[in-house]
Amino acid sequence: MGGDYAPHEIVAGAIRAQAELGVEVLLVGDPEQIRSSIAQHHGSSQIEIVAADGVVAMGEEPLVSLKRKPNASINVAMDLVKEGRADAVVCAGHSGAAMAAALLRLGRLPGIDRPAIGAVFPTIMAGKPVIIMDVGAIVDCRPKYLEQFAIMGSVYSKYVLGMEEPKVGLLNIGEEECKGNDLAIRTHQLLRKNSRINFIGNAEGRDVLSGQFDVIVCDGFVGNILLKFAEAVGEVMLQIIREELPQGIQGQLGTALLKPNLKRIKQRMDHAEHGGALLLGVAGICIISHGSSQAPSIFNAIRLAQEAIDHRVLERIKANHFKKSKKSVATNSSSEE
Repeated sequence: MGGDYAPHEIVAGAIRAQAELGVEVLLVGDPEQIRSSIAQHHGSSQIEIVAADGVVAMGEEPLVSLKRKPNASINVAMDLVKEGRADAVVCAGHSGAAMAAALLRLGRLPGIDRPAIGAVFPTIMAGKPVIIMDVGAIVDCRPKYLEQFAIMGSVYSKYVLGMEEPKVGLLNIGEEECKGNDLAIRTHQLLRKNSRINFIGNAEGRDVLSGQFDVIVCDGFVGNILLKFAEAVGEVMLQIIREELPQGIQGQLGTALLKPNLKRIKQRMDHAEHGGALLLGVAGICIISHGSSQAPSIFNAIRLAQEAIDHRVLERIKANHFKKSKKSVATNSSSEE
């Protein structure tokens, strides 16, 4: 029920996903509105509807609203994952409410202090995306949060995006390790010493889409600005391409010849093709989509959730990166004594 075009566009994307991806979709919200949307889209009556009472509006304070509305759609959806009735949540409403509901209902993964929203960006190197951690979950960060973001991003890059040894960068105002504010300098020191990641240094703004890095970490304040700016640039570029194509019969013929190329350009630049961003660090798969998401975005968000499930992202983060050895525990115990 969340999002600017809910439930009509959400339902349309879900119907397509169930038909094309072979996933089972549970639609959470007002049954009457959802059934009406399914009928309008000529969708299958086999899609299960889970009743929920109310939504968290964009202008509401997340924690207060979630406690005041225990049966709001985002709470009910998170409970489905907690109870094992669903494997993932996709939401396009209040991102703050989605994150808060995930933390309250699902909890954090062991060893994670704060979750992060990871957004996948295209780069100038075809087939080599970069994941940015964090793009809006945690505005005020500590160095250890960014270190954890780097580890989680590396897991996702390796097992979902297929990067053999993901290269990690720290978003900064210069390449030198002495550059940046206190957070950047201290984080650089942590990342450089961490043997579980392949840290190759600072990444400047011009490096984000260069393909040089597979994972770039930053706090959620900077990351959210970067995300929205990149999306706006993509929209502007697509619009410029449309406007600059020749007009008339020659233009139509040229466009027809270029159609496959234009389709690939759109797939690489249009944020709707990526669907949303994965909330990493909570004990469940949660995809946060734009409030303005329409059917294609929802379809791709469900596809993104399916990929995270199939590649066992949560299990890999827990098993490979946040398990303390017996030796380190024993050493800590003796030192404390």
